[in-house]
Amino acid sequence: MIELQRASHCVYKIRYHMVMCLKYRKKLMYPKDRIQFLKNILLEIKERYCFEFETIGTDGDHVHIFVGAAPKYAPSRIMQIIKSITARDLFEKYPEVKEILWGGEFWSDGGYIGTVGEGVTGDIIRAYIEKHGTPEEKEGYKQMKLLDF
Repeated sequence: MIELQRASHCVYKIRYHMVMCLKYRKKLMYPKDRIQFLKNILLEIKERYCFEFETIGTDGDHVHIFVGAAPKYAPSRIMQIIKSITARDLFEKYPEVKEILWGGEFWSDGGYIGTVGEGVTGDIIRAYIEKHGTPEEKEGYKQMKLLDF
């Protein structure tokens, strides 16, 4: 859980629930190695930008991220940073994915960003991400794959 953070001139606790869909809603985030690689990329982003990732979950065709960031970053900028770096690194590591996504983009345009605060608590978001999922009998997955940071 993210506690109060401190910057040179402020104290803050800003958290977001973000959902990013893969281009064409392709279910490309099921293999465990891709999920683990995504987590590793996010850990590098955490170090570089001082983001605080709490939870990540995927149904294969979209990714939920529960993240905290300093007030110097607009929510859209946070999503832009995450999308651009993860797409570049995933294409580099898994070139076959670029061929499947014939347009050359990993993420769909847009996404969902919700602030977490009054009325919507971190516990509610964590529970939602943990319980959200689509049965995929043919793939052997019955629930969203979760990774804690």
